[in-house]
Amino acid sequence: MNDSNASDPNADTTNGPMNSNDSTARGDGDPDTRIGVDVGGTFTDVALSVDDRLVTAKVPTTDPQHVGVLEGIEKACDSAGIDPAEIDGFAHAMTVSVNALLERGGARTALITTEGFRDVLEIGRQDRPDLYDLEAEKPDPLVARDLRFEVDERTTADGVERPVDAEAVRDLAATLRERDVEAVAVCLLHAYADPENERVVAETLREELDVPISASHEVLAEFREFERTSTTAVDAYVRPAIDRYVGRLVDQASDAGIPTPRIMQANGGIADPETVREHAVTTTLSGPAAGVVGAAATVDDDDVEGLVTFDMGGTSSDVSLVRDGRAERTTDAAIDGLPIRTPMVDVNTVGAGGGSIAWVDAGGALRVGPESSGAEPGPACYGRGGTDPTVTDANVVLGYIGPETALGGEMTLDVEAAREALARLADEAGLAGPLEAARGVYRVANATMTRTIRAVTVERGHDPREFALVAFGGAGPMHAAALADSLSVDRVVVPRPGGVLSAFGLLAADESYDAVRTVGLDLETAEASDVEAVYDDLVADVLADASDPNAARVERAADCRYAGQSFELTVAVDDEFDADAVAERFHQAHERAYGYAMDESIEVVNLRATATIPGDEPTIRHEGAGDAVVGTREAHFPGADAGAHETTVYERDRLAPGATVDGPAILEQAESTTVVPPAWSGDVLADGTLVLTRDGTTDAETEDQ
Repeated sequence: MNDSNASDPNADTTNGPMNSNDSTARGDGDPDTRIGVDVGGTFTDVALSVDDRLVTAKVPTTDPQHVGVLEGIEKACDSAGIDPAEIDGFAHAMTVSVNALLERGGARTALITTEGFRDVLEIGRQDRPDLYDLEAEKPDPLVARDLRFEVDERTTADGVERPVDAEAVRDLAATLRERDVEAVAVCLLHAYADPENERVVAETLREELDVPISASHEVLAEFREFERTSTTAVDAYVRPAIDRYVGRLVDQASDAGIPTPRIMQANGGIADPETVREHAVTTTLSGPAAGVVGAAATVDDDDVEGLVTFDMGGTSSDVSLVRDGRAERTTDAAIDGLPIRTPMVDVNTVGAGGGSIAWVDAGGALRVGPESSGAEPGPACYGRGGTDPTVTDANVVLGYIGPETALGGEMTLDVEAAREALARLADEAGLAGPLEAARGVYRVANATMTRTIRAVTVERGHDPREFALVAFGGAGPMHAAALADSLSVDRVVVPRPGGVLSAFGLLAADESYDAVRTVGLDLETAEASDVEAVYDDLVADVLADASDPNAARVERAADCRYAGQSFELTVAVDDEFDADAVAERFHQAHERAYGYAMDESIEVVNLRATATIPGDEPTIRHEGAGDAVVGTREAHFPGADAGAHETTVYERDRLAPGATVDGPAILEQAESTTVVPPAWSGDVLADGTLVLTRDGTTDAETEDQ
């Protein structure tokens, strides 16, 4: 979804020394060498922790993706002076699942469902994509109608009423074989309550067919037929692609002497290859999830309400929240209109990145995105044949990226090509010239991203002024201060490995597994023994996947709602089920989310269990050296300080801990550029993190960040 850099792919950087401590060292006393690789839509990012250093690299994303992954590993290892076989741990995030969904490039999938429910995927819900557009169209279902089949069975919420005929299922298997089906989704009515009929169908098909079979009671044991069917269909649709990709990657890593990769899931936790091959739907949005995990690992939120993470790359921008040191999660997400109910980091994506193309609509208004120039040909300033004006071209014309800037440490820019692209846009939009067009593109892109940040804060009852904005990705730190100004946010944090923070987040990720089951109980009358019996099963499920069950921390939760409501809120449940404690937590959660609580009975809809094995967070120690000033150039800033300013340019890696940079300033590094407007200043922390504050914010407020 999101590229983590809007600059050149051929980047590699050896950062300042990284502190090695007990959490990042092996028991034998040797240094722990770990690598994280995140595949984006355009670039593949690598973060390598070795000895007391953090080494990063960027290479173009390839098709197939595993080729670029191995190239990135080799590039980082060359920079670090080690052999890939010396790597102790390998974590990976990818876009295979989401690409298959967005491009409709998944498997030829069949759906088996209860008689009369063949069209659930097509009917969906009563809502329309656009309420007032009578011609609005929903996305085509993943499973074509001629591949959706019914079986004669009946299960209610109270159990099986009519068993399924296994012989009829065998006959159906022959039909599926004739249709060259590559995967099968099985979703029978009320299988979440009693999976017996669905289990018979799935097991029979597995005996008869040599294709993946996804059963809803194994993928998502929750009520709501449409969402459960959609999630199961997604799992089946992407499963062959995930199986092939992960299999190739495991084999290639083994040939290179690299450890078996652990795969980032959408829930923000890593898992072993076999687990994700069996539960492919959990890999959607794994890259953006890794970025949020990286932000949570590198930035403390003790003295703020939380963190707003802002990841702006070449194609899109991803926004999420971190509260109490943990990424916010959701089970109510959709990709390209396809509901996916598995737990995932709550990421909002908007098509505004460094490569997003600026254009003029039929009414003469300036627009930015969602179409992107990508890496090839890329923005006009890349000199690779691109002619469309992009956000990166606007940043060049505004002076944020200079003609002498070596993006990725290797590629210089064609400033004149950027000006020509913006000049054409200015003519089309009726603006004075390329500078005026660049200002417009910058404002429009920022307005789009500001709306996305408001969607995860203001629209959910949070005051963004009480949060810190964490900016990363290749283009995020260039826009962050301007966004903070529009939101009245006083603090912007730019982590040292910000250009590859998703890859860095993989080094800090926990191992995590989730399980859920619908129970539909009245909280007041629920028997604790019945609830505990369900939790016993859920806990057994998540611990069965854990690499070391004894090291796992198990958390229990419940989805609750007031009687008559159609939505739920998730609250924590203690090790011993206490109805009063759950009720109190739900009342508080409801008031926090919606501003009020009710004197109504509470329903427990779903029970959840999560097993987590904490990961090791690398501790970066940064050492700047020498004079960091590399020159000055003219830059143009919005707002009260609009106009040209002679701006000091710094090499960020040379700024020593404790250094303060007053705006206007531009801090350059191989992977990204940070813009400090005139009304802002930046302090460098011990690990190289840059904390930007607006005038009037005291330095003491940033000391513990």
